Parts: sequence; structure tokens; C-alpha cells
Amino acid sequence: MSFLAWIVLGLVAGFIGSKIVNKTGEGILLDIVLGMVGATVGGWLFNTFGAAGVTGLNLSSILVAVIGAVGLLVVTHAIRRAV
Repeated sequence: MSFLAWIVLGLVAGFIGSKIVNKTGEGILLDIVLGMVGATVGGWLFNTFGAAGVTGLNLSSILVAVIGAVGLLVVTHAIRRAV
């Protein structure tokens, strides 16, 4: 997958994940980074448990990335509240 595809996937997944968790976006740059990291974490988790991870710029990859981004946001918000 090209770097541009990772940015697009990250933007879409980060935006959707931000809207699910806190109803407001985190900002375009943080949404992209969050989505890219979420795609990496989600893809790794899905591959670990035997399911298909991020395979390209398609609906199943976006779903995996959104799940990863939501998990990442939940952990981040929990840490921010604790500190």
C-alpha cells in the first residue's frame, strides 16, 4: 500500500474513530496520525487472532483501522483522565 493510501486510510479511520469516541474530531493532523497508528494496531491484532488485517484501501481495512483507532482513543482518554 502506498504512503498516500495510508494517509487517506488514516484520515478516514481517525475521523470516524474520533466521532465515535468523543463526538468531535481531534484535528486533521491528529486524526491522520491516530488513524494510521490505529490501522497498524488493528491490523496487528486482527492478524494475531487469525483474521485479515489491513489489506489495502477497502471497506474491511477501514473497519479494522477504525476499530484500532477507537481502541487507541479509549486508552488515550483513560490515561489523560488518570493524570
